[in-house]
Amino acid sequence: MRELEGSVAIVTGSSDGIGAAAARRLAELGAAVVVNSRSQERADAVARALCGEGLRAIAVGADLGSPAGAERLIAGTLDAFGTVDVLVNNAGMPSVCAAEDLQLEDWRRVLELNLTAPFLCAQAAGRVMLAKGKGVIVNVGSVFSRLGMPGRVAYSVSKDGLDGLTATLGVEWGPRGVRVVSVNAGYTATALVERAMATGGFSGDDIARRTPLRRLASPAEVANVIAFVASDAASYVNATSIYVDGGWTGYGGW
Repeated sequence: MRELEGSVAIVTGSSDGIGAAAARRLAELGAAVVVNSRSQERADAVARALCGEGLRAIAVGADLGSPAGAERLIAGTLDAFGTVDVLVNNAGMPSVCAAEDLQLEDWRRVLELNLTAPFLCAQAAGRVMLAKGKGVIVNVGSVFSRLGMPGRVAYSVSKDGLDGLTATLGVEWGPRGVRVVSVNAGYTATALVERAMATGGFSGDDIARRTPLRRLASPAEVANVIAFVASDAASYVNATSIYVDGGWTGYGGW
């Protein structure tokens, strides 16, 4: 089934990991996909691979850590396709640091990319969606929007804020045809998580022991839920968060 046939979808931070998997899944469902990365070269590589499989994709390099990056991304999409139907706010960064040692510059950098950039992209894409009375914004969040863990203060605050952004935009824009949903991932087998493990003093085995399904998620498993949320199959899902975490947030044991 090609549930997104004829639609245009932007996936931020989609040169690897969950973002690349989401771009692929949306394209497989019929969407024309805009691949994004800070590096035009990396975005081009993913877009070329998708096109080589007969899927529709272009690349727009833009650093979303600055307001100009969001404007460039939406403008590039409109230039190529004339509209936007789905925005997946996936770009983000980890942060592992004791709260008392966290520098203000690092705090700001995490919040700018993990929270401010999704707002700016949602605002720019939302104007297009609101004008036509239809659209979906999917914010890729984290289990740490709900849970605290030592050393994750900036990251947790940014993801908690992302849930607040989701709820507020969803109730404000829902009456005008735009749904906003968070897909909050647990630990997923990506390069980003590998870097977090390298600096955070934990391993894949530690994650597996803590997760009721006893493993990390694959990027494709998270991408499948993103695609569901973006489709009309989720037409009554709005202003809420869906957890894709193998039972991590539900587990209350040791």
